[in-house]
Amino acid sequence: MRALTTEQARRDAIEKHSRVLPVVALDDQDGNAFTLDTYRGRPAAVDFVYTQCVSVCTLLSAGFQRLDRAQQARNAEGEVVRLVSISFDPRDTPARLREYASRYGADGHTWRFAKVHDSRELTPLLRAFGIVVIPDGRGDFQHNAAIHVLDASGRLARVFDVGAESDTVLRAARSLGR
Repeated sequence: MRALTTEQARRDAIEKHSRVLPVVALDDQDGNAFTLDTYRGRPAAVDFVYTQCVSVCTLLSAGFQRLDRAQQARNAEGEVVRLVSISFDPRDTPARLREYASRYGADGHTWRFAKVHDSRELTPLLRAFGIVVIPDGRGDFQHNAAIHVLDASGRLARVFDVGAESDTVLRAARSLGR
């Protein structure tokens, strides 16, 4: 009995057995198409946000901003961990994502903001990551929040708390990216 919550049980299960992720077409803040497979063989971290969020998404984005700045401060010593923030809100367009990204200094290369190209692929993607999104009836969403680290084969291998130390996440991502 290691977990007191279902979220901790999910994280423990992922750490023990990494998860295969579906290949889902994404469009970034500049309208460029890509998939998470783009990052195979390289360290990557993923979070899920939406641009109209005024609560947990700001914490997630601030956390990724700290990760990005920590890498910049070290002149990207070692391998750069790519950051991908994926919106689950159908209202988020590339233009909205670009504006949101600019608030946090995301460069579109090391840190991209994206949305699924085909809305039918959103549910399988969220399910694979273990993200629960509940519309609140007023245009906003309740959702769980975490930093998800992909291993070198593109599998979901680790999950960290929103407030995890940058060095801890970067070290784990770099070790899994080999």
